[in-house]
Amino acid sequence: MAEAPTNQPSRDVVLVVDDSPDTLSFLTEAIERSGATVLVAVGGDLALALVDEITPDVILLDAVMPGMDGFETCRRLKAKPQLAGVPVIFMTGLSETEHIVKGLSAGGIDYVTKPIAPDEILARIRVHLASARAAQSARAALDTAGRTLFAVSEAGAVLWSTPQAGRLLAGLGPDPAGALELPARARDWLRDRRSRISSGASANALTLTGPDGTAYTLSFIGRTPDEILLRLSREEGSGAVERLRARLPVTGREAEVLLWLSRGKSSRDIGEILGLSHRTVTKHLEGIYAKLGVENRTAASIIAARHLQD
Repeated sequence: MAEAPTNQPSRDVVLVVDDSPDTLSFLTEAIERSGATVLVAVGGDLALALVDEITPDVILLDAVMPGMDGFETCRRLKAKPQLAGVPVIFMTGLSETEHIVKGLSAGGIDYVTKPIAPDEILARIRVHLASARAAQSARAALDTAGRTLFAVSEAGAVLWSTPQAGRLLAGLGPDPAGALELPARARDWLRDRRSRISSGASANALTLTGPDGTAYTLSFIGRTPDEILLRLSREEGSGAVERLRARLPVTGREAEVLLWLSRGKSSRDIGEILGLSHRTVTKHLEGIYAKLGVENRTAASIIAARHLQD
């Protein structure tokens, strides 16, 4: 008896969201004939529940449905990190420009008008699947290389991220709905530097602090017409703090202040990073100067840098 073949290629999974039984039946038959697996949801809420169990490779979404329409459904789907790179194709009888723009603004990548031609929808599925897989491969390669990169829109919405960057973003404080998003300070930083970023100029990095006190650095990498590319990296400061505590007559908190001082941070920045008032930072600095026998921040920074570089 011949053994069943192993390592068979997995079938593409297409999620069809439509409240019309006729449309669902027609599309299911056409897509399954092409060799893909079809998942069906008759409403936006059901689609949102389904994708928490299975991640589709592409989504066909009706624009006009009772209750939650396709535009709101798309926004909520794209807010889920696992669906950030999944293409959404709108199906609509509305061909007016405003509806097309609304669908693309909600996170859709393409649209087809009803009545739907089977060859056309299958061709669009193939094209967008190929593009999505190429993008996923590129992000996976970046992730393997340790690149903690992600992209945001002009408004600061997270469009995609490498897996490592996604984990760091989540560490800054995950949204209750599970969506990746920039903290308010990062959005303000992005808005304040938009003119420089739009011209391709570099922008100063921003230091952020997660709920657990971990410090992160957010920096601008580049941009495309539709995306702003950023890098998020975790500040590896715990070992440095312990080294300063072991080698210098300072307390743990003073060692933290001294570390950020040695990295060129202002008193205000140090306060934001460590969650301290400006007055408290000043008090710690006075204690550091006295213990190190120096009179200013420059001299203290030089001493700290020397011990950190040994």
